[in-house]
Amino acid sequence: MMKLVILATLASTATAFLSPFSTVQQQFRAPATRIFADEAEGDSENAPAPRSAQEISALTSSVKTVFSLEDIAKVLPHRYPFLLVDKVVEYEMGKRAVGIKSVTLNEPHFTGHFPDRPIMPGVLQVEALAQLAGIVCLQMEGAEPGAVFFFAGVDGVKWKKPVVPGDTLVMEVEIKKWNKRFGIATATGRSYVDGEIAVELDEMKFALAK
Repeated sequence: MMKLVILATLASTATAFLSPFSTVQQQFRAPATRIFADEAEGDSENAPAPRSAQEISALTSSVKTVFSLEDIAKVLPHRYPFLLVDKVVEYEMGKRAVGIKSVTLNEPHFTGHFPDRPIMPGVLQVEALAQLAGIVCLQMEGAEPGAVFFFAGVDGVKWKKPVVPGDTLVMEVEIKKWNKRFGIATATGRSYVDGEIAVELDEMKFALAK
């Protein structure tokens, strides 16, 4: 009989320790489950409706090609793997241009820059801007398509974000000065990825090879 009393006492004591813990556990667990459920419901309500490939493709339907890659090859002397302008979508003769560079992993510089984190070298981003400016200048008086031109200087370059494979680099250049006698040009330029500035420069100069 004494043994039964002792066992009953131990059982009630254990329950006394377990019950508060169980109560606290329930207090914390139940609301947490509800919170996550609410968040999931909220995310579902606020999530944008899925879009088809056609809808996404149509986002650029108003952007028209002015110079195709074949047209560019008739103006610039550059060729793969150093032709860095895929097409021109805005062009004002002798003034400005907007060009597109589609960045892909199969470009050779990505094998070493960098093997585990491919990033388009900043100098190539500037080179792409110079080539776009060259498309404008090589169609101006005093120059001719296909001519070779050299970098003479660049000032005020600022890189704002990495450019990686899969990005579409949208570039814009404006010709500030053009000396047709000596074949020297001064221009400004900037590039964007997804509407955000990737690189900008205050001034670049280049000269036609003599």
